[in-house]
Amino acid sequence: MFLSLFFLPIYFIVLILMVSSVKILREYERAVVFRLGRFHAVKGPGLILILPFVQQVVRVDLRTVVMEVPGQDVISRDNVSLKVDAILYFRVVDAQKAIIQVENFLSATNMLAQTTLRSVLGEHELDEVLAKRTEINAAVQNTLDVQTESWGIKVISVEIREVTLTENMIRSIAKQAEAERDRRAKVIHAEAEFQAAQTLLNAARILAEDPAAMQLRYLQTLTEVGGEQNSTIVFPMPIDLIKPFLQIMQNHAKDTTSVSNGAKTPK
Repeated sequence: MFLSLFFLPIYFIVLILMVSSVKILREYERAVVFRLGRFHAVKGPGLILILPFVQQVVRVDLRTVVMEVPGQDVISRDNVSLKVDAILYFRVVDAQKAIIQVENFLSATNMLAQTTLRSVLGEHELDEVLAKRTEINAAVQNTLDVQTESWGIKVISVEIREVTLTENMIRSIAKQAEAERDRRAKVIHAEAEFQAAQTLLNAARILAEDPAAMQLRYLQTLTEVGGEQNSTIVFPMPIDLIKPFLQIMQNHAKDTTSVSNGAKTPK
């Protein structure tokens, strides 16, 4: 009885050591094992055994991390001040590098994303930042991916979430957009006037080549005017229509004058 009570603390210590030597890792977890401070292996998932006090374990989550990049004050290439925030998607692909090569890979990646975002946006003008967001996202993602490769981190995507401008800049952009709309309206109106004038010129050339076409067009105009409910219609008479009658009247006047002069001549 006395011996059982004597060995009870020893049994308890052994039980604690056995329990502490067993580690269970989930499917998305890896264990970076150090033996007496030196890197030993990357283990998991599942059940792993370690030597207490000799080996230490650092768990690493391999799932994709969604991280908010705080709003950054950026000056674009055309000297416009704006504030931009983004969403960063990345995951650990090499647990050994993520633990050994950098002190805190989460904090380091966040800080690197902030500086890279400011650097890339500073190379673009405001119009490009607003219109070419997909290209800028890809540029930031590629730059981050190259720099974090040595940390065992893969940057999956970077999405610029919001671009905030000052009130003065918003009013300036609105004025610029209004001026651009007015310019396009004037250009369209001028092009329409040019096409109409060109069409009329072509029609005039066709009508000038064939007088009969002019007569047909005149008769068509009379038909259109006659179809309207007008009490009085005033229309010009083409000179080509009355020219034969004028010629007959002129010839008749000449004949009358000749006869009158012949009657007054004495015999």
